[in-house]
Amino acid sequence: MMPYNREQQGWLRQSLPCWSSTTIRTFGPRSGVCCDRSASMFSYLRLFPTSSNPIRPMVPPACLDLQRELARAKKELPIIFITGHGDIPMSVQAMKGGAIEFLTKPFRDQDLLDAIQVGLSRHRAWRENEEYLAGLRERFASLSPREREIVIQVSRGRLSKQIAHDIGIAEATVKVHRSRAMQKMKAHSLPELGRMADKLKIVPEEPQRS
Repeated sequence: MMPYNREQQGWLRQSLPCWSSTTIRTFGPRSGVCCDRSASMFSYLRLFPTSSNPIRPMVPPACLDLQRELARAKKELPIIFITGHGDIPMSVQAMKGGAIEFLTKPFRDQDLLDAIQVGLSRHRAWRENEEYLAGLRERFASLSPREREIVIQVSRGRLSKQIAHDIGIAEATVKVHRSRAMQKMKAHSLPELGRMADKLKIVPEEPQRS
């Protein structure tokens, strides 16, 4: 994990003197680093785009504030806390907030590398899911109003004849709209179409009967 320039490299090594050059280089220049001992980390965070630099080793306690700000902004960002003065309440708060790891100096290089690997894997899965959802939303937006209505009805388990009766059109017309919607959504089966609708959260919940 090597920062982008020499100034940042020196800053990282001063913040984390237990890191060897080999350890820092392990994940390459695009892994991303954001460390500081004060609230100035908010300005450092802007240097590293979330999409290409997911890992943020951090030094408490100011990072707890940043962690809360990220949560409020709904920013999915794996965080590793690093401190020489941490305590149990602080570590509990950080982990409850979604931190990957809370490391107390001195720690083994391997502990940090393992935490980084977990963070990278978790962030990669999140990005893949976000990209998949973005594709789904784009495809759903391409449907006509009638096709969207039928997709929602199908996802609720309604049969073609029931949908036809509910919205006042022929059953054959429902099947035509359903077929076009499946093609646009790239769904190969009705169950797959239903799973897509669940992902998009477009099916309103049924009111609970008393």
